[in-house]
Amino acid sequence: MTDGGPESTSTGRLLAIDHVQLAIPEGGEDLARGFYGGLLGLTEVAKPANLLGRGGCWFERGSIRLHLGIDQDFVPARKAHPAFLVDDLERMILRLEAGGVTIAEDEPLAGYRRCYVNDPFGNRIELMQRAQ
Repeated sequence: MTDGGPESTSTGRLLAIDHVQLAIPEGGEDLARGFYGGLLGLTEVAKPANLLGRGGCWFERGSIRLHLGIDQDFVPARKAHPAFLVDDLERMILRLEAGGVTIAEDEPLAGYRRCYVNDPFGNRIELMQRAQ
């Protein structure tokens, strides 16, 4: 740790979000793969060997890194949620609806169109597209 003096280059500030973790119930990996991989288009990546025994699965696409972890006392996140930017919200909605996902459209938010969906476990997910 530095003392923060004039020669210090460390500021102690947040830089970015490295990843978001959501909880899923035990045995939910295949449902998660269908939703996050199949419908949302994220790519599953290998978990580090030392974490394999915990279950769950990890996904990435560009700068998006989503970790799904097993929670023995799972309760879905119904209010707290990640918000993902999409390039074509209408196309995403059509794909999700074709996959049986219910869409909850919401009022635009300054500069964005958006909607909410629930993953197969009831976790809330916001999808946003910048208004043009």
